[in-house]
Amino acid sequence: MTWNELTSIDQLDQLVDESKERPVLIFKHSTRCSISSTSLGRLERNWKLEEVGALKPYYLDLISFREVSNLIAQKFEVEHQSPQILIIENGKCVFDRSHLEIDYASIKNRLLAFQKSKVTV
Repeated sequence: MTWNELTSIDQLDQLVDESKERPVLIFKHSTRCSISSTSLGRLERNWKLEEVGALKPYYLDLISFREVSNLIAQKFEVEHQSPQILIIENGKCVFDRSHLEIDYASIKNRLLAFQKSKVTV
């Protein structure tokens, strides 16, 4: 799995634009939290590029980039959690999970629903 590091507010604006072409995943990670490390490890072990190829994954170290993390919560109208994933499509958060609810199968199922909606449009 290859992460794109999210380190600035400018990148967040770019990510929103990207989400209009393809879904984007944000993983908000606390480097001080064992649950966050567990969730990250589970996600990375199960990641299959051939199943989620259209999804662009971003990794945010929310300890180092707290301002970006706070803006994510505000911009996408989600309560801040750590760890947390968000899937952004067409500039909006359409899926979020936190803590041990973060799992590869739910991400894959959300992507399948997105792909079906694109076919029927």
